[in-house]
Amino acid sequence: MEVINSFMTWIFKNRLKQIDFFKNNPVAVQDATLRELIEAGSKTEYGRKHKFESIRTYQDFSRQVPLVDYETFKPEIEKTMAGRQQVFWNGPIEWFAKSSGTTSSRSKYIPVSKESLEECHFKGGKDMLSLYVNKYPDTKLFTGKSLSIGGTLEKNPLNPQGSARAGDVSAIIMQNLPIWAQFVRTPSLETALMSEWEAKIEQMARETMNENVTSMAGVPTWTIVLLRRILELKKAKHILEVWPNLEVFFHGAVAFGPYKSLFKELIPSEKMRYMETYNASEGFFGIQDRIDSDEFLLLLDYGIFFEFIPMEEWDKEQPKVIPLADVEVGKNYAVVISTNAGLWRYKIGDTVKFTSTLPYRFKISGRTKHFINAFGEEVIVENAESAIQFACEQTGASITNFTAAPVYFGGADSKGAHEWVVEFSTPPQDPEEFAGILDHRLREINSDYDAKRHKNLALTRLILHQAPAGLFESWLGKKGKLGGQHKVPRLSNSREYIDEILALMP
Repeated sequence: MEVINSFMTWIFKNRLKQIDFFKNNPVAVQDATLRELIEAGSKTEYGRKHKFESIRTYQDFSRQVPLVDYETFKPEIEKTMAGRQQVFWNGPIEWFAKSSGTTSSRSKYIPVSKESLEECHFKGGKDMLSLYVNKYPDTKLFTGKSLSIGGTLEKNPLNPQGSARAGDVSAIIMQNLPIWAQFVRTPSLETALMSEWEAKIEQMARETMNENVTSMAGVPTWTIVLLRRILELKKAKHILEVWPNLEVFFHGAVAFGPYKSLFKELIPSEKMRYMETYNASEGFFGIQDRIDSDEFLLLLDYGIFFEFIPMEEWDKEQPKVIPLADVEVGKNYAVVISTNAGLWRYKIGDTVKFTSTLPYRFKISGRTKHFINAFGEEVIVENAESAIQFACEQTGASITNFTAAPVYFGGADSKGAHEWVVEFSTPPQDPEEFAGILDHRLREINSDYDAKRHKNLALTRLILHQAPAGLFESWLGKKGKLGGQHKVPRLSNSREYIDEILALMP
């Protein structure tokens, strides 16, 4: 295994030169990407409709091709799901990633082409390993197996008899992995793609608990559920008693800060490493490339052309949209992508803030639809996750999940508030103290929230509900959203979600 480990480490180190190239030549790489995408798109129905053949510059592209969200682009996607090809991409679309990210009752089906699998999703995994082995040349990663929790696959709902399949992007990736990658992962593909999540966790635990697992990849919430079950089965105090050679957890989908303390309990080792990725159904966008920083490196040679909408322009009918070259450090932007799966100027719903422009590094600041701004306080997901992480650190608590929403004014003399439902894995000794620290930290990091909280002028202190274990999982199950990449919305400007969750409280 040592020989294999040395060989695999050498293989993955070789990609670093290409990563350095796009880091040092970001605008040129993005310009080339746009040209390649336009060339491919010009042969499609969508390309002919918007006269791609006449596009010569970015200005032409931004003028001729409209901004779209999922609902706008949905008719084009549904044509392809029904069996028509060459609608928006010059190649067959055989996979659709069922999205994710919210618990919306309306599923989204994101096209996944052969090119996006090979040049984006798979490349993201390879670059993640490349950056890791270059940061940690002493790694023993390839002496054991990687544990990965996949999603589920299903028939194409618009054409069940056709060959195209739909499902979580993690399941699509897993289904299409090369043979060598299947050999070094656990559990079996059959188990990883099981659709019933309770049975899946149980089977995964039993299959993997006797393997030599050196790395894990997945969403923190489901990984915690799996690790806890393994500890029960093995009657172990912590996971290193089960997997002594475990060295890294590659994670994504939700911010990791609130889960740090819990993972330290499960894996009590200062040598344990954590590396975050920013990948979604639409593509693989960023990797945490530095040891002591939680910023993401923007991945620029993945067949994705990036544009950005300054958040002050977001609600305008014709917002200003800028290319990568024009972004500024510290500003909040909504992300727009054009991809090698045929999404054109597509608003993915995420917001980011750049921390540097050479190379382009950024942090995820939230969602365009996941915020609380009921009273002009403009609390975004970044604020909420930072504040709850701070409250956990101050009180020794750790969480499994949370959501928050506004309490609107009820009468002439009533005040507003934010209402939080938090499921703790390690509850604070004094929940009221926790609520006070959380509220105070939000005031410190968000001046608009602080202004509304001043002397309880518009908002009173937040309300905290301590949820029983399994509450959020139960809620997701009732909505048919259990498992995969579905996750609890951190913030909502309406009470739709929180009222449903509170109704399940004992």
